[in-house]
Amino acid sequence: MWLFALFIAVPLIEIALFIQVGGAIGLWPTLAIVVLTAVVGTQLMRAQGALAMSQLRESFGQLNDPTEPLAHGAMILFSGALLLTPGFFTDFVGFALLIPAVRRAVYHWVRSRVQVQTFTMGPQDPNDPRRPHPHNPKDDVIDGDFEDVTPEKRPTHPGVEGPSGWTKH
Repeated sequence: MWLFALFIAVPLIEIALFIQVGGAIGLWPTLAIVVLTAVVGTQLMRAQGALAMSQLRESFGQLNDPTEPLAHGAMILFSGALLLTPGFFTDFVGFALLIPAVRRAVYHWVRSRVQVQTFTMGPQDPNDPRRPHPHNPKDDVIDGDFEDVTPEKRPTHPGVEGPSGWTKH
């Protein structure tokens, strides 16, 4: 229900702000502000996105939990979508999400409201023989002997010995 309310409220807020700002400064300055915020927001999103990617690589390199850098990257991506959407309210929220302190606050608020559960499958005892083991190339070698049991080739037609004459021999 709250998502439906959001889809109704945001466009109404944007329309009201367009009417107020357009009435105060005029049509062309209002449109110029909308285009300028999209351009500036795109540049800021690129810079913040590159920083978030480097933090994500660093967390992977140090084998740390990548949850926070991934969340920051998602919020930066969402802020870019908001900044490209024409409107003053969406631009405000988009620019706010480009501020690292705001993203941290949003991350901690969402984290406090989300309960993470884990799921594991298969035996958990490292000594359990059913537990899958890492692949060992030595396990691919099977030592054994063989005997060729291919039957002798015989003519398919009774009474015909040797090649049919249709092929070279």
